[in-house]
Amino acid sequence: MSGTDAQSPGADLHLDLAAAGGRRSALVEALRAAVRDGRLAPGTRLPPYRSLAADLGIARNTVADAYAELVAEGWLTSRQGSGTRVADRVAAPAPGPARPAAPAPLPYDLVQGKPDPAAFPRAAWLASSRRALTAAPHEAFGIGDPQGRVELRLALTEYLGRVRGVRTTPDRIVICSGAAHALRLLGRVLGGPGTWAVEAYGLPFHRGLLAEAGVGTVPVAVDGDGARVADIPRHARTVLLTPAHQFPTGGPLHPERRAGVLEWARASGGLVVEDDYDGEFRYDRRPVGVVQGLDPERTVLVGSASKALSPALRIGWMCLPAALVDEVVAAKGLREPYASATEQLTLADFLGSGAYDRHVRRMRQRYRGRRDRLTALLAERVPEARVTGIAAGLHAVVELPPGTERPALAAAARHGVAVEGLASYRHPDARGPARPDGLVVGYATPPERLYGAALDALCAALSETPAGPS
Repeated sequence: MSGTDAQSPGADLHLDLAAAGGRRSALVEALRAAVRDGRLAPGTRLPPYRSLAADLGIARNTVADAYAELVAEGWLTSRQGSGTRVADRVAAPAPGPARPAAPAPLPYDLVQGKPDPAAFPRAAWLASSRRALTAAPHEAFGIGDPQGRVELRLALTEYLGRVRGVRTTPDRIVICSGAAHALRLLGRVLGGPGTWAVEAYGLPFHRGLLAEAGVGTVPVAVDGDGARVADIPRHARTVLLTPAHQFPTGGPLHPERRAGVLEWARASGGLVVEDDYDGEFRYDRRPVGVVQGLDPERTVLVGSASKALSPALRIGWMCLPAALVDEVVAAKGLREPYASATEQLTLADFLGSGAYDRHVRRMRQRYRGRRDRLTALLAERVPEARVTGIAAGLHAVVELPPGTERPALAAAARHGVAVEGLASYRHPDARGPARPDGLVVGYATPPERLYGAALDALCAALSETPAGPS
């Protein structure tokens, strides 16, 4: 038996041996076609002679001869102990008509909302995963509870109460696959014939999710003290707010307005949906607690691991009033198709072991340093561009002279900087004066080695913006 045959069976192959000629010629042509069409990618390991011969019902020597011919032609490579593989030098054209190439991403990513992917705590996460999977009951690998793993709901109850002032219990928490999933579910449950009030500046994506659920949105003006909750329309029965750090303008909801929105909810029978998207990242003082802690029966808290850990985890949560839990779980469905049970178990251990706290403290220091660098460099090189809002989160608004936002975006693109303008976040139905021109600068994503160059490119772009800094 050769070294190749002594190895594992290898990958299954679908080969059509209908070509004219003998079995060896048909096999050679079928393998050539599979490589040429891209069905067998460079580096793919082929089955040993005996395995493929048994699958195709042909002689082992026929397969060996076919492989040898293709090795000689350069389609395949063969090495003792490594088996037979598709040669790396074979270029397989993509099937079908050619598509136009997507534009290359700009080299400096300053788009808001994305944590530094290189900072994901792989070693600590792996340790939590091992502990969680070792301790997990057998039923954790079954269909599962659509409300989410109880281990994670218990861990979140402790963590959110301790860190964010949330008042809840595990039976009032529903696990979902991020804040977007939470809004889809809430839109389905709380939609009806009415509308939601939303902040006049916010994520268009979120408004789109509500629209898909048949929910209309009406804007509430935003100023330096957050949403003007006294202006919530009478016909609205739900209001979506970002009280800890208004997104994207950057101010916290004033204490009087926190009390005022709960007075509105009690008087109208309405509900406050609180998006606590980056509440753990306050740099100038201790983070302010959530509105939910003031009245858990009139508030839904929405949170996720996307900013603190990674959006790739697809884990979020809702802390609900008792009366809404069954409706939200029913809307979610009896079989959980979203957040992985193994990831939920791992996050539960990550929270319970203190690894989450340690990671957040470390990232808080890093992001604070990045925001400070942005603020200092703009003050030095482009003093007309002013960083506004509180020192918090993963982004800052850079206020610009009137009439310069669009030229600044164009200049940023020329300098290789991906960044967004403040105007793109304004609700299309908003009335009254708009916020000043500005850029929404995400300072979390670039790797450390590129962050200084990204800031230099941003400053260069703002310095050459027409009618702005000179």
